[in-house]
Amino acid sequence: MSPSPDQTLRKQLAEYEALAEKAYDDMYESRSPAACYSDFKDYFASAIAAAQQAGMKEEAERLTKRLDHCRQVYRAQFSTF
Repeated sequence: MSPSPDQTLRKQLAEYEALAEKAYDDMYESRSPAACYSDFKDYFASAIAAAQQAGMKEEAERLTKRLDHCRQVYRAQFSTF
Protein backbone atom coordinates (compact mmCIF):
# COMPACT_ATOMS: atom_id res chain seq x y z
CA MET A 1 0.00 0.00 0.00
CA SER A 2 1.49 3.34 -1.01
CA PRO A 3 1.40 6.38 1.26
CA SER A 4 -1.41 8.88 0.81
CA PRO A 5 -0.64 12.24 -0.79
CA ASP A 6 -1.04 13.86 2.64
CA GLN A 7 1.50 11.48 4.20
CA THR A 8 3.90 12.14 1.35
CA LEU A 9 3.56 15.91 1.79
CA ARG A 10 4.12 15.61 5.55
CA LYS A 11 7.25 13.56 4.94
CA GLN A 12 8.52 16.08 2.39
CA LEU A 13 7.79 18.93 4.79
CA ALA A 14 9.82 17.26 7.53
CA GLU A 15 12.70 16.52 5.16
CA TYR A 16 12.81 20.07 3.79
CA GLU A 17 12.60 21.57 7.25
CA ALA A 18 15.49 19.39 8.44
CA LEU A 19 17.57 20.43 5.42
CA ALA A 20 16.74 24.10 6.04
CA GLU A 21 17.78 23.88 9.68
CA LYS A 22 21.01 22.11 8.71
CA ALA A 23 21.82 24.83 6.16
CA TYR A 24 21.09 27.45 8.82
CA ASP A 25 23.42 25.72 11.29
CA ASP A 26 26.09 25.26 8.60
CA MET A 27 26.02 29.00 7.94
CA TYR A 28 27.92 29.57 11.18
CA GLU A 29 30.78 27.28 10.09
CA SER A 30 30.89 28.24 6.43
CA ARG A 31 33.36 30.41 4.57
CA SER A 32 30.44 31.25 2.29
CA PRO A 33 27.42 31.96 4.49
CA ALA A 34 25.58 33.41 1.49
CA ALA A 35 25.38 29.94 -0.07
CA CYS A 36 23.88 28.53 3.14
CA TYR A 37 21.47 31.48 3.26
CA SER A 38 20.30 30.66 -0.25
CA ASP A 39 19.93 26.99 0.65
CA PHE A 40 17.90 27.54 3.80
CA LYS A 41 15.60 29.99 2.02
CA ASP A 42 14.95 27.43 -0.73
CA TYR A 43 14.40 24.55 1.70
CA PHE A 44 12.06 26.59 3.89
CA ALA A 45 10.12 27.67 0.79
CA SER A 46 9.72 24.01 -0.20
CA ALA A 47 8.62 23.06 3.32
CA ILE A 48 6.10 25.91 3.38
CA ALA A 49 4.73 24.86 -0.01
CA ALA A 50 4.34 21.26 1.19
CA ALA A 51 2.51 22.46 4.31
CA GLN A 52 0.18 24.62 2.23
CA GLN A 53 -0.53 21.76 -0.19
CA ALA A 54 -1.35 19.50 2.76
CA GLY A 55 -3.73 22.13 4.16
CA MET A 56 -1.56 22.64 7.24
CA LYS A 57 -2.08 26.38 7.67
CA GLU A 58 -0.59 26.61 11.18
CA GLU A 59 2.48 24.67 10.10
CA ALA A 60 2.97 26.93 7.08
CA GLU A 61 2.70 29.98 9.35
CA ARG A 62 5.19 28.50 11.83
CA LEU A 63 7.68 27.78 9.07
CA THR A 64 7.21 31.26 7.60
CA LYS A 65 7.98 32.81 10.99
CA ARG A 66 11.06 30.61 11.33
CA LEU A 67 12.25 31.63 7.87
CA ASP A 68 11.73 35.30 8.73
CA HIS A 69 13.76 34.84 11.92
CA CYS A 70 16.58 33.09 10.06
CA ARG A 71 16.65 35.89 7.47
CA GLN A 72 16.89 38.49 10.23
CA VAL A 73 19.78 36.62 11.84
CA TYR A 74 21.61 36.37 8.53
CA ARG A 75 21.15 40.06 7.80
CA ALA A 76 22.30 41.07 11.28
CA GLN A 77 25.31 38.76 11.50
CA PHE A 78 26.45 37.88 7.99
CA SER A 79 25.30 40.47 5.47
CA THR A 80 28.68 42.22 5.58
CA PHE A 81 30.48 39.13 4.20
